[in-house]
Amino acid sequence: MRRRTFPLPWAAGYGLARTLLALGTLGTLVFSDAATLFREVATVGRYPLCQGVNAGGAFCLVSPDHYDTVRWLCCLVLVVAASGWRPRFTAIPHAYVAFSVFTGISIPDGGDQITWILTLLIALVAVGDARRWHWQPSPLPEKPESRHHALWALLGTSAIVLARIQMAVLYFQSCVAKLPHAEWADGSALYYWVNNYDFGAPNWLRPALGALVNEPLGVAAMTWGPLVLEIALAAALLMPQRVRWMLLPAGILFHLFIAVVMGLWSFAIAMWAGLLLLLSPLGHDPDFKRLLHRVSRQPMASQARSDESTEVRVPA
Repeated sequence: MRRRTFPLPWAAGYGLARTLLALGTLGTLVFSDAATLFREVATVGRYPLCQGVNAGGAFCLVSPDHYDTVRWLCCLVLVVAASGWRPRFTAIPHAYVAFSVFTGISIPDGGDQITWILTLLIALVAVGDARRWHWQPSPLPEKPESRHHALWALLGTSAIVLARIQMAVLYFQSCVAKLPHAEWADGSALYYWVNNYDFGAPNWLRPALGALVNEPLGVAAMTWGPLVLEIALAAALLMPQRVRWMLLPAGILFHLFIAVVMGLWSFAIAMWAGLLLLLSPLGHDPDFKRLLHRVSRQPMASQARSDESTEVRVPA
């Protein structure tokens, strides 16, 4: 009987994305108290609204006097999830916290939304992950022919593929939605963003960025550059893996720039997690010890891994 193979999804690469998603939400909850997160919005009402599905969020289960208590309990869940311990048992609580934050706080941003979506998809991977830590290398299948094992692996791999498609669509929509606006078409949009006192550059950075956006070539490059990068990221799944590796640092720096200029750090961290899922190979298992040794210029022998250790066979 013909058999097909696909990479096991339980690798350190997806674990790093899990950690980043947890840290992004953790930052929101640690550095914002209940009075900041939950307030009244004009024409809408006081958050959390607790209507429909949203009523299942953690902050809808208690009175306003206990919001801070629930906030710190959510922080505890996120710390454990970020540590990588027992992903099988922490995946669902992590997804529930992400859902509670996105549906409960007064002014969620795009980072909270993408965090909830990616965390839910990653939970489908993690529930089949039997490792003690998600930093460990991919496990060697005990029973490569086990249908139960193959189904969990197929579910996890499918969830990562859906996350990658979600990220590609997100970047495509982000690029295409800007094109009808005259400021993006003529290359002047970043002039207005940098000089916006609500969302623009901080005071310490404004002189340097102001010098760039006051020059026609500089403002055009800063405006059209993100469009080119976004459409490239949208098409990344159609590109060879070596090109995707080159896009990864570009995407990380792009969102770092947005975070520094606009202060959207939780959004940047969520997008970094999404970039890892989008641009890394399926079942990517980076050797973090080797990477750390390279940074410290200490040689370390590489260890080869057989294809059987990172793949599972299923009947065609």
